[in-house]
Amino acid sequence: MKIVVVDDEMYALQSFLSEIIDVDVDCKFFKDDEKAILDYVSKNEVAAVFCDVGMPNINGVALAEKLIAQQPDVAIVFVTGMSLTMSDLSESVRANTLGFLYKPYNADKLTEFVNVIRKRTPILSVKMFDVFDCFVDGKLVMFSSAKSKELLALLVAYNGNSLTMTDAIDHLWPNSTVEKAKVLYRNAVFRLRRALADAGVNCVSFGRALLTLDKTRVQCDYWDYLQLGGDAYRGEFCKNYDWSIEYLPNLDKIANLTKKSS
Repeated sequence: MKIVVVDDEMYALQSFLSEIIDVDVDCKFFKDDEKAILDYVSKNEVAAVFCDVGMPNINGVALAEKLIAQQPDVAIVFVTGMSLTMSDLSESVRANTLGFLYKPYNADKLTEFVNVIRKRTPILSVKMFDVFDCFVDGKLVMFSSAKSKELLALLVAYNGNSLTMTDAIDHLWPNSTVEKAKVLYRNAVFRLRRALADAGVNCVSFGRALLTLDKTRVQCDYWDYLQLGGDAYRGEFCKNYDWSIEYLPNLDKIANLTKKSS
């Protein structure tokens, strides 16, 4: 989950960071540089913007209007020492505003806003051990093709690294001609994009011949196992996909180390 923080006072930025550092979010901090802020938001899916109201070079409310025009679903929290209320906002800004974080703000109120934002941002829950499946709010994500589902599984297995079209083809269509494989890849990408959109989750960036996963919007048993060990892995990993055997030696190694240390 990406959050943008806009404040012209450096100490306020540092204070905000100290409060939010333990929260599982990706924060991007800006001073009052409107061009840089709009450029970042135009290229990234942002869940929320914490925006100071009174800055020397930017009017926070006017900036919020521009951000909403770029991303209609973005949540806005105004950070201010002024007595600003909802009635002071235009209807378009009011609809996206979660509330106001008055200076000096406290950790409890900040946490409250972050929790609301997290609930607005669906998380893809992924199961890699045994067979691959994924869920949103406990509901199974449905795919219109097996290859679009497998493509997502491979992307998750890459654990945050971008997946190129060439790598995807090598893994999913190793016996096809180059031209046919490219057609199959594009079809799988189209169907994957539609499946995620239908599920209401936005966790994949679709670049030109490149897929990138936003790990802040995904929970995965495989990633947890790589970090923490445990007993989730029992010898089977995405077992319905041929490429999964590449991952078994490392998983077996972690399992053996876990046994020795217990």
